[in-house]
Amino acid sequence: MTALLGNRVIAVPESRASATFAAMLQAHGASVLCCPLMGILDAPNAALIDEWLGRLCAEKMDDLIFLTGEGVQRLMGFAARSGKAAAVHEEFRRARKFTRGPKPARALTDLGLRTDMPSCAPTTDGVIETLKRFDLRGRTIGVQLYGEDPNRKLIDYLDSAGAITQSVAPYIYAPATHDQQVIELIEQMADGAVDVLAFTAAGQVRRLMEVAATHHHEVLLEKALTRTRVGAVGPIVAEELERQKIRVDIIPDKSFILRQFVNDIASVMQLAESVNRPAGFEVASR
Repeated sequence: MTALLGNRVIAVPESRASATFAAMLQAHGASVLCCPLMGILDAPNAALIDEWLGRLCAEKMDDLIFLTGEGVQRLMGFAARSGKAAAVHEEFRRARKFTRGPKPARALTDLGLRTDMPSCAPTTDGVIETLKRFDLRGRTIGVQLYGEDPNRKLIDYLDSAGAITQSVAPYIYAPATHDQQVIELIEQMADGAVDVLAFTAAGQVRRLMEVAATHHHEVLLEKALTRTRVGAVGPIVAEELERQKIRVDIIPDKSFILRQFVNDIASVMQLAESVNRPAGFEVASR
């Protein structure tokens, strides 16, 4: 394979699939700097998850909305530990299933199931646009949330559409790296030693900003971001970067998966090499 990323340093804040992500980048010749910013844990109150699974099995929810593949997997993990795996799998099969993006659809496929209604875009707005095609009045809808985000926009829409909503948050995000390691990452970017910072989750963006603020390194982080291209694996991450007023330099047009993300990083950096343009860019003022 041509070394499209030869001599390029890509910082990877991913935790779950860091080895897979790194291997893909290294296959293009990149040097990978791994600094996991956020880890994922089961929700600490297992009783709440077990209660939701019990309602799922007893009340026969009409529809299920899966926002993440992680959520599908975590729910099945809780179901297995509580002896409900077979019953929950049957309810997943029976209910009409809406999915946001490829990851929850793929997680269902891993269970031998298929999504019924993939969203028209892998965002909350995309899910809502898809739901608008259906009469939801009086339907009981289970919503698997993204981390601990209550997603008021989606829940408010379901309420306004007359649905009975039962939401569940089967996992939480938690810091995966000591603050000092995050500061060292910021320092390396500020020194111009990192070509691309490749975000794969919105929580990673928030953690980076929080560590910089806690240690009074906001100015250093701004310098770091002017010297480093910033990539987002998909629109959810891009929205968080834009909310933080950080320019998004690399994002796939479609197929928001790691392989496509890696290909786009390689393409952008190859173009930069061919035109010999500077690696940095101006960050929108905060």
